[in-house]
Amino acid sequence: MERAVVRITLFGLLLALATTLPNKDDWDIYSFHINSTVSSRYATTVITSRVANRMDESKEIEFQVRIPKNAFISKFRMFIEGQVYDGVVKGKESARQQYTEAVSRGESAGLVSSVGRTLEEFKTSVTVAAHKKVTFELTYEELLKRTLGKYELQIHARPMQPVKDFKVDVHINEKTGINFIEIKGGLSTKALANAITKTHADKQAWVYFYPTEDQQKTCDSCGEQGMNGDLVIVYDVNRDTSLGEIEKSDGYFVHHFAPSSLARIPKNVVFIIDQSGSMHGKKIQQTRIALIHILSDLAEEDHFGLFTFDSNLFHWKRELVQANKENVESAKTFARNIVDRGATDINRAVLEGARMLNAHPREGSASILILLTDGDPTSGVTNVEVIHSNVRQAIADKFPLYCLGFGFDVNFEFLEKMSLQNNGVARRIYEDSDADLQLKGFYEEVATPLLIDVTMIYNGGTNLTQTNFSQFYNGSEIVVAGQITDNDIETFSPQVVAISRSRKVTFSETNTTVESTGTVSNSHIQRVWAYLTVKQLLEKELLLSGAEKENVKKEILELSLKYNFVTPLTSMVVTKPPGEKTDVLHKPKEGEAHSPPLSGGTWAQHHPVAHSPPMSGGTWAQNHPVGYSPPLSGGTWAQNHPVGYSPPLSGGTWAQNHPVAHSPPIRSGGFGRGFSPQSNDAYGRRRLKTRPHQVQVPDDESYLMSGMLPFPPETGLTPSRAPHVDTVRGKVRPTFVPDRATKAPVSHRFLLKSENLSLPLCFDVTGDVRLKLLHHPTRELSVNGELDSVVNGGFKKIFIHLNTDLHVEVDTNKIIVRDGQTLTRHRGQDVFTAGSLSVIRRDEEIDVAVGDTRVVILLHVKDGEKLLWPVLRQQPLEDNVTGILALKPAVYEELQQTPSIKLKIKDQEVDVTRADAVDYSIVSPPTLDCWLMSAGSVLQRRLEDFMVTQL
Repeated sequence: MERAVVRITLFGLLLALATTLPNKDDWDIYSFHINSTVSSRYATTVITSRVANRMDESKEIEFQVRIPKNAFISKFRMFIEGQVYDGVVKGKESARQQYTEAVSRGESAGLVSSVGRTLEEFKTSVTVAAHKKVTFELTYEELLKRTLGKYELQIHARPMQPVKDFKVDVHINEKTGINFIEIKGGLSTKALANAITKTHADKQAWVYFYPTEDQQKTCDSCGEQGMNGDLVIVYDVNRDTSLGEIEKSDGYFVHHFAPSSLARIPKNVVFIIDQSGSMHGKKIQQTRIALIHILSDLAEEDHFGLFTFDSNLFHWKRELVQANKENVESAKTFARNIVDRGATDINRAVLEGARMLNAHPREGSASILILLTDGDPTSGVTNVEVIHSNVRQAIADKFPLYCLGFGFDVNFEFLEKMSLQNNGVARRIYEDSDADLQLKGFYEEVATPLLIDVTMIYNGGTNLTQTNFSQFYNGSEIVVAGQITDNDIETFSPQVVAISRSRKVTFSETNTTVESTGTVSNSHIQRVWAYLTVKQLLEKELLLSGAEKENVKKEILELSLKYNFVTPLTSMVVTKPPGEKTDVLHKPKEGEAHSPPLSGGTWAQHHPVAHSPPMSGGTWAQNHPVGYSPPLSGGTWAQNHPVGYSPPLSGGTWAQNHPVAHSPPIRSGGFGRGFSPQSNDAYGRRRLKTRPHQVQVPDDESYLMSGMLPFPPETGLTPSRAPHVDTVRGKVRPTFVPDRATKAPVSHRFLLKSENLSLPLCFDVTGDVRLKLLHHPTRELSVNGELDSVVNGGFKKIFIHLNTDLHVEVDTNKIIVRDGQTLTRHRGQDVFTAGSLSVIRRDEEIDVAVGDTRVVILLHVKDGEKLLWPVLRQQPLEDNVTGILALKPAVYEELQQTPSIKLKIKDQEVDVTRADAVDYSIVSPPTLDCWLMSAGSVLQRRLEDFMVTQL
């Protein structure tokens, strides 16, 4: 039987799904996760996708994974029916036989190929049996590059299908502190803005993106096929004028150098513009636009030159001149009149640019040569090796050459080698509507030199990455890694020597401490060193020949295999179940055959967790028939449950009338007195007293109590601890009262984050308090929680009510769902829906979504005790939402520090104390400093307004 094929595309960092989409009922991408951890600018991203084959026949699912070109794949795994299939990184020669065999059998062997500006694509496939599932897990690593004063972590989301369990989690940890963090990109627009949660706490930041299924269909770049856009996390770290940040661990170090507050160095720049016939049309138009913008940005203390070339040279002026207003306007007129014609004499053009700079020495300045071309040398000297030799002799390491290759007809390897030989870089300019912005953006990166002739010195260091840099530009960063000789930190002494304007400067601090990180970060520092070393050796290999080239290739191969990097010299062999074809995945070099992006497509992002389907249907009474009759159908909650409770007000739902804080006044002695078993039952109702022998106990000990959720034996509420009963319509039913030892009430500390301020606010809540966490009247949604008995712990139970007949109870072990008369219990990892409510149970969190609202309940362990903590991952759009989770970020002003600390909140002055609190809203909760004050001062209302008598 011919197997149906589903093509699923993974945009890595980036993500997702298929190029040819089958019937939606045939397959299901039911979980799609991206988890990215950034530590000291080194990002490790894990993409996890889970796919189910819903058909009655096996399917071949083809996965095409896109990742950043700057990244190295370090792991790929598939989980199929309890078996794990790991990809194995091998040298290309070792993998060649498997690759050749796959091709000879007519199979599409896996490849990594370039797609677009910043992505590479790798492809593999696997057969999934009927009604079976497969999990894919891809890991890749990259060092984020600082450009124009910021780092960017980009996630491109194009799942092509709304995914129920879709999330992006990003954690950033920077030792020197995070200066700012912003969220940009098409997916941060208004329609999806409330699906993004950002937390910034000094040295750490967390970003969560949890769009609901509805949102994945309705945002600006969304539709029935889901999202299609970018989420970009932009940040920078705190800096000073010192030596920079140095981290050390287990014999390795990494040094980030980007001093601030340095004086700008005037520059001498020559622009060499290709005007040959191949630049005809849009290319030459965009070049004119970009050049005019760039000329406008020149500082008056800069000197510049400009000429165009084809087979001849066309000067604006033959020598460099000052960038005063008159000269700049004259150069703009020249730029507007550039026309395309003739052949391409690159050799003559670059040599002329070098002559102009060499003829214009200027003390205390930095010289730069910029070439823009779109083709190969076709006139004059055309032998690329001769051109390389001529240019090296002309420049003689005196200034960098930057080569911009316009389009894909250009010989990019030729330009890249010429740039690297002359201390510069090559950049491809893509033929697109924003080509002029690409040109201008590159110029901005090199527009402001701050240091020249930078030398990084490390006494006591060995096996160092690049240590000499011709120039350091504003907004960039120099990164050096290496090994510490004999792991002797005492003798390790870093120093930086450079030229600033016309004077020599030295960056060294006798009191500099080299931070030694713990074992958790050991591999991180070492992998940064390996990553940088491989990257730089790949550039070095391009410049060498003969035995030297082979020695460098051998070194690259050894490091790539040791650290499991898929590089241009290694391949990943994807292992599969017996009988499946072999895929061998290669990484291309820049400039190799361009593979256009596949039309459509997304893919299932992985989650290698076991899935347990919901319980089979059936009413609660069908599942629990012993000794119990279900409530009568029809009627309101109050009509069916009149005993011991005042009915709701007319004209409102149960959820509307019962999340509100209408608890009776709390007597002195702490919060929670109203919950005393001597006065009320577990729901705050007055009990009807009767003798214990009147209780009728069914065998399964499960009851539906007065319209609340049934409590099976696992809850710990049993009739032996419930000697009192409520009588409903002549039936005797128990009112359960949990055992509670008499002990001092415990306190729980809550945090209220502040917007762009140094410290959050915090307050304590004491006692067994039930809190209104969220009330969303429009959705008829209420979320309430009961605090546990752990000091500074969390919640032991959380209840979610939707409309009048859907109730969810969450505790640390299970989830109980009551949908009308149907009861289901869920343990372990699970995905289920009830009406408009979607619940996803993962390893350490429960994800609850209703329309535009998404609450994640995190599961933590403190002192051996499990606890729950709810987090509002998606803020409802309406303004009428109330509750602890709906509080806005704090806004305050610090008035004084001595003799006591005072803050001004609105018009109120408050005495505060500096304290700390555990931030349970984070998966791995950190302890944060905070300003401690009373709950009323933080909430700007009475705490009682946030309390409920019933969960």
